[in-house]
Amino acid sequence: MNEQQAKQEITSLRAQIAHHNKLYYEEAQPEISDYAFDQLLAKLEALEQQFPSLSSADSATQTVGGTPSKNFTSVYHQHPMISLGNTYSPDGVKQFVERIEKQLPATTTIHFVCELKFDGIALSLLYKKGRLYKVITRGDGVKGDDITENAKHMIANIPHVITGDNLPEEIEVRGEAIMSFSNFERLNQARATTGLEPLANPRNATAGILKTLKNQAAHHKVLDCYMYSLLLPGSELPSHEIHMKQLQTWGFPIYPTYQKCGNLANIMAYIHHWDTARATLPLPIDGVVIKVNDIAQQKQLGLTAKSPRWAIAYKYKPQNLATTLAHVDYQVGRTGVVTPVAHLKPILLAGTIVKRATLHNASEIQRLDLHLGDTVFIEKGGEIIPKITGVDLSQRKPNSQPVIFITHCPACGSTLVKKHHKDLYYCPNIEACPCQLQGLLQHFVHRKAMDIRSIGRKTITLLLAHKLVASPADLYTLRYEDIYNLEGFQARATQQILEGIEASKQQPYERVLFALGIRNVGEVMVQKITDHFPDITSLAEATLEGLMQVPGVGEEIAQSIINYFQDPGNRQLLAALEAAGLQFTRKLPKPRHTSYKLAGKHFLISGTFTTWGREELKALIKEKGGGIVTAVSRQLDYLVIGDQPGPAKVQQAQALGISTLNEKQIQQMLLP
Repeated sequence: MNEQQAKQEITSLRAQIAHHNKLYYEEAQPEISDYAFDQLLAKLEALEQQFPSLSSADSATQTVGGTPSKNFTSVYHQHPMISLGNTYSPDGVKQFVERIEKQLPATTTIHFVCELKFDGIALSLLYKKGRLYKVITRGDGVKGDDITENAKHMIANIPHVITGDNLPEEIEVRGEAIMSFSNFERLNQARATTGLEPLANPRNATAGILKTLKNQAAHHKVLDCYMYSLLLPGSELPSHEIHMKQLQTWGFPIYPTYQKCGNLANIMAYIHHWDTARATLPLPIDGVVIKVNDIAQQKQLGLTAKSPRWAIAYKYKPQNLATTLAHVDYQVGRTGVVTPVAHLKPILLAGTIVKRATLHNASEIQRLDLHLGDTVFIEKGGEIIPKITGVDLSQRKPNSQPVIFITHCPACGSTLVKKHHKDLYYCPNIEACPCQLQGLLQHFVHRKAMDIRSIGRKTITLLLAHKLVASPADLYTLRYEDIYNLEGFQARATQQILEGIEASKQQPYERVLFALGIRNVGEVMVQKITDHFPDITSLAEATLEGLMQVPGVGEEIAQSIINYFQDPGNRQLLAALEAAGLQFTRKLPKPRHTSYKLAGKHFLISGTFTTWGREELKALIKEKGGGIVTAVSRQLDYLVIGDQPGPAKVQQAQALGISTLNEKQIQQMLLP
């Protein structure tokens, strides 16, 4: 390769790496594995070493991570948050140890500390006088995003206050925010109930939650953070091991698997042990970090522009095994989305028997060029969800049949439709498709919806098979003998179902709206919508522009709501549910004048609030004698603004010289 060819290849590699860095660090939606990314980086590094004149200070080989987000305040790190060099081979670890031994005096005793490399998001936590005051992401290593408030609400185990002997005025602690497998599974189950695509792995989920602009109740305390570094410039603590023990003494969470190792054999034993034992962990890891233990030796070894010379990460390759594709079938979800599923010859992969793998959509089948009987490579994305990563074309049989995405719904035969902006096909037969009806009924009785716990999947299947229900409204017309005559039902079970159905009539409007299963409208979104539209009539009559005034509601969600209420079948369902006695108005405390503190004052509410819903805040103002208006005018005394207030209202109020109140200020006004 000559210099001109190398220049073209380097330009291409830098563009690819920048693209994947953006997906990984900023959008939490990586397209390739860590191993594939590291191979690109290694290829770039080799070319830059071969052609030094083509190297650059802003190359990915000299920089860390991605750019900070535009949605958060950018903060400079007190100490650069550099990344680690890595290797995927035992030889790489051996070379690291030999290099350390050469760079330190021959008489020096060297110890290492091995610790698990969690697959999450690196954070810097800053404390002043024992109080947490800032949490910052890695960003580009020089500056990152200030996500302090999100971290406080969403990470369960970080201490907000620390105490103990010898506590410095200021300390910086580095840790890894991470989501447990159990929380990840619960999050994906919640997404499934609202028709959302499942997240690929816990790391993506962690990154997305930490970058969520508003603290969502569904994400409250779903993350953990385990500390791996204490920065104490001028400290007399002599080793990394002692740093870790000091962090524990001050109350920081430390994962108890780190180990002091005296030589290469000890290090490799640790690596091999956790390569197998990681299947038993409740949290995802992707490797092992090896560090020189002695702090003085760390300083002597120093840093490169990108990474410390005294540490390295050994990364486990994703287990990728070959098996046979037997056939592909198609699942129809509650919202009508048709998802292809590959059925495989069973194989033991990362601790579990894998028989099926998701194929996501029609584009994925086309990208892989799948044929029935193919030898396919299976990998667990983030050690969780089995997926097909490739095909061994050398094993393909000459007359094998290509997998072609279906054109009709496998449940009801309806012709599938494709959304113009997504690679997803839908069954349009909302009212009569048995799979959609099964999913809708399961969603309707879910504990977060109508909470009819006596009705489960098997009961719904029986009710459908005997044609006793054709919509959620039919649950409210079931008679004792309808249920009692079903296979396996006795008097007590029958009575429990009827009692559960009757009790569900008292579920509040918010639960009813969630139970309807409107596409793209989840549990958190329902709360925001009912703040603006406190009854079904006002919501059904809302315009696209009116719906988009609700914080978090974009055009797609707004259009889903409009489409739902325009459908004659849905209107018929709503009428039947209302006739059955379900709640279609948000119940608010009756205004009662506890004082006349705000008498004669008029308020307009805009935005969302952490302490109350909008209607609750209006009720509290009325209790104090205040009046509520719906538009900015000279009659208005105060515009109360929460998060994401209407910009036009704020501008109009400013133009008229009307006072604005934030959430803290209105709280003060409402005090007795």
